[in-house]
Amino acid sequence: MFPQARRGRARAAVVAVVAVAALATGCASGKSAADTGTLVVYTGQAGDYQVNFNPFSPSPIEGPGTIFEPMFYFNQVRTDPPKPLLGTAYSWNADGTQLSITLRDNATWTDGQKFTADDVVFTLDMVAANKSINATGYDGQAKAVDPAHVVITFPEPAYMQGPQVLGRLYIVPRHLWKDVKDPATDVVAKPVGTGAYELAEFKPQAFTLKANPHYWGGEPAVKQLRYLALSGNQSGADALAAGQIDWQTGPVPDIKNVAKNYPGYQAITVPMNQMALFTCANAQLGCTGPQTDPAVRQAIYYAINRKQLNSLAFEDTASPISPGFALAGRDDKLISGKLRNKLAPDAPDTAKAEQLLQQAGYRKGADGGYAKDGTPLTLTVQVVSGWTDYITAVNTMAQQLQKIGIKLTAQQESWNQWSDSRGRGQFQLLIDSLYQGPAADPYYLWNYFFDSANTAPVGQTANPDFARFSDPDVDKALAELRKTQTSDTAARQPYYDTIQSHIEDQLPYIPILTGGTTSEYNAKKFTGWPSKDNLYAFPAVWGRPDAAQVFTALKPTGQ
Repeated sequence: MFPQARRGRARAAVVAVVAVAALATGCASGKSAADTGTLVVYTGQAGDYQVNFNPFSPSPIEGPGTIFEPMFYFNQVRTDPPKPLLGTAYSWNADGTQLSITLRDNATWTDGQKFTADDVVFTLDMVAANKSINATGYDGQAKAVDPAHVVITFPEPAYMQGPQVLGRLYIVPRHLWKDVKDPATDVVAKPVGTGAYELAEFKPQAFTLKANPHYWGGEPAVKQLRYLALSGNQSGADALAAGQIDWQTGPVPDIKNVAKNYPGYQAITVPMNQMALFTCANAQLGCTGPQTDPAVRQAIYYAINRKQLNSLAFEDTASPISPGFALAGRDDKLISGKLRNKLAPDAPDTAKAEQLLQQAGYRKGADGGYAKDGTPLTLTVQVVSGWTDYITAVNTMAQQLQKIGIKLTAQQESWNQWSDSRGRGQFQLLIDSLYQGPAADPYYLWNYFFDSANTAPVGQTANPDFARFSDPDVDKALAELRKTQTSDTAARQPYYDTIQSHIEDQLPYIPILTGGTTSEYNAKKFTGWPSKDNLYAFPAVWGRPDAAQVFTALKPTGQ
């Protein structure tokens, strides 16, 4: 349903350039990607793709936005009015308990059947009935008034659910999905949607989407999207240099000089995704290891040298992060004055870190390492092979934490293995990013990652409260925010304060930095890319549904 955390920061991966070229030019009649209007993208997939176009899955390879559409597009990087997609208008009643939606009457599914209100009601009812796919907390009752109008009734004021329901629930065809036995696990190998693109071909090394000729918004100018799976980091840069990929979001060497180093390409950086060490934090839900102790998490937080980390791992493209996970910069007015630190410290406080450990019963041995009850304080951080910025970050933090007696070890694994472990809680620590919601409000991130309704015992899949965080005060504050008008900042701030202070106390996600999400794109072959002056969408190739807005805005130059 959401761009899950692997899409919080995609990374370029590596294969030989010859192999990349073979995949990139695998188009009809032997023509080049430029000749056929094909946009070659790399989303950060490390290793072969496993077919999964289910928009409700925690790990779809594609589909949300491109194949399956929401009713509106909400721009998370600026306060634009929502853009009509399958919906054309909506309104709330006076007390925020009823949402009325007018639907588009000229949309069809790619199998030729007409899109109607019955599809919307079916989708919403399916989400409400399946907790494992209901990451928005949707609890409404939908009714089709006629083929073009839906009314959703909520049990209490639900203003904050508006952007979620309208912008992050992807509508699926009732006539096909009514026979899907488990909407959370079905991989939807042959997706049928209303979007601007449809599946043309799937292979583990690459898959292709083709333009939908019957799209209600008009057939897009970019006729094909070719998604590559690579296997390491240097070849992302090599592929750019060879002109074999047209859009990737992730690090390349000397990232501040993309236009100079990669002729024809430009880059854009937007600080959006909050990088963190995810911890399996909740022993009551089955988490095991030293990281279940808040004192250990706090000690790690204070021991990190973020200034050094930004330089060594992120080429100084990252920016400060707040320990309460309101987005620094965008949400400055909402960052709580009750936090001990409004921003995570740049410099380490090793004395504070060691004091926290000692107060929690840890003792330093002759080897300089801390232990408790004879068990050394050692932790494993799971990281995807080929994500070299994150691998560098983990190795750098390992050196930093060694100074206070904590041993940190990186465990590299395939994305598929890492993603499965993340969902099932089978990790001590892993490195990833927390992503933003459909509108410019920290409520959505908190609702995703800190609401106990979105987690599960270890062994079961959480979506997306991967840390297994559960705090009744936070749950209550989130519930109150859902009922409070977004314009009433004064009424909302006490709940913001509660959530941030409790997060800072517990740190189930240990804040690192706010990632500068950098995309490198082929400005020579395609025009219409987002720019700092025109951020019409969050410019990340893995952003969903954002990337679909970019794809439909682009036009090939023929070069």
